Amino acid sequence: MAHRQDAIAINENERRIGLLSAIGIGVGAIVGGGILALAGVAFAATGPSAILAFAINGVIAILTAISFAEMASKFPESGGTYAFSRKVLSVEAAFTVGWVVWFASIVAAVLYAIGFAHFLLVFLSGVLSAARIEAPGWLEGSYVVPGIALATTVLIAIGMAFRSGGGGNWANIGKLLVFGVVIVAGLWAAMNQPTDETTQAFRPFLASGIGGLVQAMGYSFIALQGFDLIAAVGGEVRNPTKNIPRAMIGSLVIALLIYLPLLFVITTVGTANGQTIAEAAAANPEGIVAVAAENFLGPTGFWLVIVAAVLSMFTALQANLFAASRIAFAMSRDRTLPATLGKVSESTQIPVYAVCVTAGLAALLIGVLPDVATAGAASSLIFLITFAIAHWLSVLVRQRSIENPPAFQSPWFPSVPVVGGIACLALALFQGASVPSAGSIALVWLGIGGLLFLALFARRARLMDVSSVASDPELARLRGNTPLVLVPIVNPQNAEAMIALADTLVPSEVGRVMLQTVVVAPDDWHPDEDLDPAKRLQAVVHELLRASAKLGIKVDTLTTVSSKPMEDIARVARLHRCESVLLGLSEITDESEGTPLEHLLSKLQADVVVLRANRDWQFAEADRILVPVGGRGGHDYLLARLLGSLSRKQKRQVTFIRVAPTNSSASDVKRFQRELDRMARDNVGGRCEREVILHDDPIAAVAERAQQSGLLVLGVQRIGPRQKLFGGFTRQIAGQTQCPIVVLSRRG
Repeated sequence: MAHRQDAIAINENERRIGLLSAIGIGVGAIVGGGILALAGVAFAATGPSAILAFAINGVIAILTAISFAEMASKFPESGGTYAFSRKVLSVEAAFTVGWVVWFASIVAAVLYAIGFAHFLLVFLSGVLSAARIEAPGWLEGSYVVPGIALATTVLIAIGMAFRSGGGGNWANIGKLLVFGVVIVAGLWAAMNQPTDETTQAFRPFLASGIGGLVQAMGYSFIALQGFDLIAAVGGEVRNPTKNIPRAMIGSLVIALLIYLPLLFVITTVGTANGQTIAEAAAANPEGIVAVAAENFLGPTGFWLVIVAAVLSMFTALQANLFAASRIAFAMSRDRTLPATLGKVSESTQIPVYAVCVTAGLAALLIGVLPDVATAGAASSLIFLITFAIAHWLSVLVRQRSIENPPAFQSPWFPSVPVVGGIACLALALFQGASVPSAGSIALVWLGIGGLLFLALFARRARLMDVSSVASDPELARLRGNTPLVLVPIVNPQNAEAMIALADTLVPSEVGRVMLQTVVVAPDDWHPDEDLDPAKRLQAVVHELLRASAKLGIKVDTLTTVSSKPMEDIARVARLHRCESVLLGLSEITDESEGTPLEHLLSKLQADVVVLRANRDWQFAEADRILVPVGGRGGHDYLLARLLGSLSRKQKRQVTFIRVAPTNSSASDVKRFQRELDRMARDNVGGRCEREVILHDDPIAAVAERAQQSGLLVLGVQRIGPRQKLFGGFTRQIAGQTQCPIVVLSRRG
């Protein structure tokens, strides 16, 4: 089955990120910045057991990475948690996840940009001091740090606009080497000090009890965030089903191989005589790593840590900007953000607009955020919540991916996602309780996004979502939907066409097609005396079974007895909560007005598709589909679903036409063309023809073009019970062409 991949180009020639580069994105985001900022906080909260806190957090992070890796192997697209949510949840829920994750990644980038500027100033001041050069006064200005942060963000964005892959490998190698030197020197110092001093450094191990350990875990878990950024750029990773899981686990393993030994040497040889690590961290939580390195390496150790900090902040800034831009790119492709962000450079295939807007927001926040620490806490809270969501989604994906399971599957399922999800949720609750304003910031951003979605993005995003589900029926199963289409059959001669169309609307692998035959009999019918209705039923059922067997389509059959067949059809549709009702009609004439069929439509709360076709018409003949457009109609969602379904199994040429008067101005024609282009993008992703026809008789123009088509699609918005399905336009078109016609009526 062909799967639609709108969110990101998946041509292997356009995947430029290899395994090492993908690991580099994770290492760039994880290693350095978090440990430098949060090691002191963790030591102050729990003492030497901060090592255990980081180790437990490492286990939780690996469990989370495993769930991410399973979904990334199933959906190797850019967008990360947003892309996973779009596959499994509603478009509204997916937007919510994408909107907050985009914000969290941008805020993380802002924090690292400011951290980079701060450590760079420390480094420059040290260099000037070593060279005995007096530092200029402007270096101490309040505008210097945000100015450097802003300039660095802009320069990185310019680089990303011309080169894919995130870059920064040289900085990653540099910081790993620096951390390696510090760790080796610290281990050497620990080996050469008396054993009792080493053991004494770990007493008391739980300085603040279990509560302190939990606090340290809550404060420091975000130091391991960054593996998820690999999934956020998954659409650009080569051989994604293998490389994304390897890169996620690999980057976390590298981070832990740096973190745990570094915490060990800080604890054992990083404090002055008689001072505990908890006391040292409480005195200088931000600089504990540099102070500890200076204790066993002298001034060289201090400056090595400063160099590592500069490189770490730079790579983390770069990785978060890169991933955030790809989240925006994926959302724009789904119309949950402006479509402009989804445009890519023809030469490099880089989403330049998404990069620029993401970097622009980061630059804006650098200048306006009044409380950077609280914003960072909000970012941490959002990541933890979305990690818990990712665990839950991985359970749903595994349960619902029966025929097409993920290429990578987590071991010990469902223990891994359950334990990991509970742990992430618990840490999120801790974060929300410890920094209540973080939740307020997240809610404010979410409220802004909700208003923008409803005002600007909702209609087009829902249209795109409907089309995606129609093009890839597996999405319906992943969302837990089992749609049902009801097909009342009166004339068995068009059974094949009706069954084929029904299976296209609702494929048997994800939903059900129910064929209903109604025995029309009076209320006082006596079967023993009058066999005619039963004989007619037998002939109809035989033809339905023959047609479904010939087409290889599995159907359910239902027979009802009623003196009022139309009311019975409405009853069955309501009883079984049918998503769609497919009706067959041999002719659409002026006499159709006020018929039982139109009365039936006033009672149905399902989408209605009416097919008018000749007796021997085959559904496969509809390779050229004509869609006349007169403006925005209320049947847009049903049209998107129909066209997506029709194009799924068979390549079909779809043409949208708009008939305009011959005296239309050039500006009007251009406007009509833009409307057609927009409708084409929303309904079929732009893969169709669009034409504005200048003609003073719209009915004649459409009828003429219909003669060259295999199927004509007309739509009417049914507002209420008095709205007629077959208006004058539809009746006249039907009277002037023998082309098969599908008429759509959206549920009321």
